[in-house]
Amino acid sequence: MLKRNCLIVALVLFTASIGSRGYAQQGGSSFGISFSGFVKTDVIYDTRQTVNLREGHFLLYPAAELKDRDGADINANPSLNMLSIQTRLLGKITGPDALGAATSGVIEGEFFGHSEGDINGFRLRHAYLSLKWTNTSLLIGQTWHPMFIAEMYPGVVSFNTGVPFQPFSRNPQLRLTHSIGDLKLMAAAVAQRDFQSMGPDATGAAVGSSGFLRNAGVPDMQVQARYGMGKSFVGAGGGYKTLRPRLSTTKGYETDESISSMAAMAFANIDAAPFTIKLEGVWGGNLTDLVMLGGYAVTSVDTLRGIQEYTPMSCYSLWGEVVYGKELELAVFGGYTENLGADDIVRGAYYARGSNIHHVLRVAPRVAWTIGSMRLAAEVEYTAAAYGTVLSSEKAKVENSTEVSNLRLLFAAYYFF
Repeated sequence: MLKRNCLIVALVLFTASIGSRGYAQQGGSSFGISFSGFVKTDVIYDTRQTVNLREGHFLLYPAAELKDRDGADINANPSLNMLSIQTRLLGKITGPDALGAATSGVIEGEFFGHSEGDINGFRLRHAYLSLKWTNTSLLIGQTWHPMFIAEMYPGVVSFNTGVPFQPFSRNPQLRLTHSIGDLKLMAAAVAQRDFQSMGPDATGAAVGSSGFLRNAGVPDMQVQARYGMGKSFVGAGGGYKTLRPRLSTTKGYETDESISSMAAMAFANIDAAPFTIKLEGVWGGNLTDLVMLGGYAVTSVDTLRGIQEYTPMSCYSLWGEVVYGKELELAVFGGYTENLGADDIVRGAYYARGSNIHHVLRVAPRVAWTIGSMRLAAEVEYTAAAYGTVLSSEKAKVENSTEVSNLRLLFAAYYFF
């Protein structure tokens, strides 16, 4: 693993050192790659055990109560960690025009790994080709999901980037954007890779896999409209996604049952220097691939053939952020998301995130000081999750919930190059 990572980094550095000099191409245009990135180290202290990824680095929400035989809550214990796995390498590629369009490309990776067992492993974040005409552009490759608005995502110090209130996913896709004055229209066909929907394995256990979307034969379809007003903008969008959880039943019969869901969002980025205000609302069903609450569940089972039917589980979220200053940044993030349950009565398994959570809320003030190429940042992140009883006969509504909370103290040091 170490040799593989060193080889990858050496190859990227070698390519960057050659490509950044560029060389003559047709029509006098030049090809080259500009190399940048940052080194980042996080020091993290949690007052409670959490639901997280990568040894606590990517926090979702506090873990539910886990009582021992004396009634003590095992999860009411603190955790401390230091990690540098966000360290990142970015290559921006330029090249000659093609098809009447300006061409460019991006390659970006980091040491976050692909799984818990691959921490420190180098993984792909972004890799895409862009063709840009006067008013139209085409992106082909892997980048942020269209419901992640790259121009206004939460600037929190925590690597969770506002999850589970903010949609978070990078996906292979075809994205077409067209501008009409200050209005920008976008349509995209999206696949899945690292961020996957949930569904049953051969035994019926819940797993994450891109196969559920692949087997549906239809991509996640997304549309969006955005209107710009100087540095400020507002917008709205939506999507439609279909999964095919099984090709065959546990009794050996072919099945073509699928589960479809919709999502919608609205957002605003208001530049009122020295303040910046960001607001976003999201509603949707089966958003596990976007690291949000919800998913789907089984509503009926054919006892003879084992064929199952499904219902989506929905949630909504609201988040906002106020930022003051640039070099010395003072900001506060706040978010709330609520589990809305299922469309129909549940009579089988759940393939969902946080199906026993009624709501999650977060407040996270921060301060960041940028000194040349260095940035020092501190954040206090309070997150509470309300765990309760899931009533399958009441369309998976969560009742009798009780909040548990975690206070995360986070210090981060960056060095940009």
